[in-house]
Amino acid sequence: MGSISEAVCRLAALAVLVGLAACSPAEQPQRVDQPTRIVSLDYCADQYVLKLAPREHILAVSPDAEKTFSYMQGAAKGLRQIRPRAEDVLVLQPDLVVRSYGGGPNVTAFVERMGTPVLQIGFASDLNAVKDTIATVAEGLGQPDRGSAVIAEMDARLAALRALPDTLSALYMTPAGVTSGPGTLVHEMLHAAGLVNFQQEPGWRSLPLERLAREQPDLVAAVIWGATNHDDNWSAARHPIARQQLRERSVVSLEGAWVACGGWFLLDAIEALALTGSGETVQ
Repeated sequence: MGSISEAVCRLAALAVLVGLAACSPAEQPQRVDQPTRIVSLDYCADQYVLKLAPREHILAVSPDAEKTFSYMQGAAKGLRQIRPRAEDVLVLQPDLVVRSYGGGPNVTAFVERMGTPVLQIGFASDLNAVKDTIATVAEGLGQPDRGSAVIAEMDARLAALRALPDTLSALYMTPAGVTSGPGTLVHEMLHAAGLVNFQQEPGWRSLPLERLAREQPDLVAAVIWGATNHDDNWSAARHPIARQQLRERSVVSLEGAWVACGGWFLLDAIEALALTGSGETVQ
């Protein structure tokens, strides 16, 4: 009975919100210099909010904020979790909603129509874009100094990396049998570590099994998602050729939380790759 009552209440709330949106003129979102009632709609947005906003300013985060692929999972403990549904979000009366993809393509227009501003986190394709995103989000959260500190730490860690000769090649491999080529943040990650991307085709693609039968990378950057790997028999990563790479090549195990979203935490993966490429550690 409880679940039915809850569903009825949600539908009633949504009906009221939709009616208000339809009958009222569009309101200009009232942005504040330093929001203190922040709601995050997805785990990519969670990372930025949890890193850059004071904890007491965070009203709610997404249900994925404590998952293994969430880099800031520890900081999310004890915070309210909310699904990215307009009626659930607006009833909390936030003064800022932060999203990357959460809530679907129409949520921004709907929430802003009700007078609540939305801070959209864009997709970063290289490390400079990651820094720009950090600065933009920090400014939107009213915390520019925190953003500057994160960027400064990124620059210091990048400067401390041992320069490699760009002669070793690395194959990025996920449990789903996917790899990544030029034009992606993964490609930039390998380059920053002083490695050559074995995958030559641009964008995200299935593992190049035919090429792997003829040529081999010097090492494999293997993403580990833990309990969320979701391997299946149809994954290219289960093919004997792919498994051979994991057995015979040097393997760098990358935590899923390092690469699940574009952020400062990508430096953890870059440092692990650079160390292995320099011969200091393997796996």
